[in-house]
Amino acid sequence: MNHIDEGLWILEKIGATDAAKRAYALHPIVQDDSALLDFTNSGDVEKVDKHVLLLAMEYRWVANSYLSYHPSRPLDQIKLSPLEEVKQMLIADKVQNRKDFETYHLGTHQHSDRLQIYFSEWLDRLGISETQYQALVYEIKLATGQPMTK
Repeated sequence: MNHIDEGLWILEKIGATDAAKRAYALHPIVQDDSALLDFTNSGDVEKVDKHVLLLAMEYRWVANSYLSYHPSRPLDQIKLSPLEEVKQMLIADKVQNRKDFETYHLGTHQHSDRLQIYFSEWLDRLGISETQYQALVYEIKLATGQPMTK
C-alpha cells in the first residue's frame, strides 16, 4: 500500500493526470503474468476506463522490458513509452521503489549493488537527477512522518 500511496503522491507532485494516477493504482494488478490472468478472468477488466487500462498495459510493457535481473544496458536501450503519462508512472514507481530499497535493503540485499545500478539507470533514463530524487524522497518522508535517515 505504501508503494501506491507514495507513488500517487509523486504523481500529484509532478502534475500527472487523473488517468495516470488511476493507471498507477491499477499497475500491480496487471504487472506480472499471473496477476494479469487473474484480473482478466475476474471480469473486473470490463469495469476499467479504456484509457486507464491502456496506460496500465503500456506501463506493464515498458517496465517489464527492463527489470533488475536483466543485464545492465546503455541508457538509450532502456525503452520508454511515447506516452507522457506512462513516463510519469515510471518516475513514480522508480522513485518510490528506490526509496524503499534504500530504506530497507541497501547493503543487506544479496543483489544490493545491482539494484543500486538498476535504479540509477532508470532514473537517468527518465531524466530524474539525483537532486530531484533526493528532494522527492525528503518531501515524501516529511509528508508521511517517516524518519529522515535510514
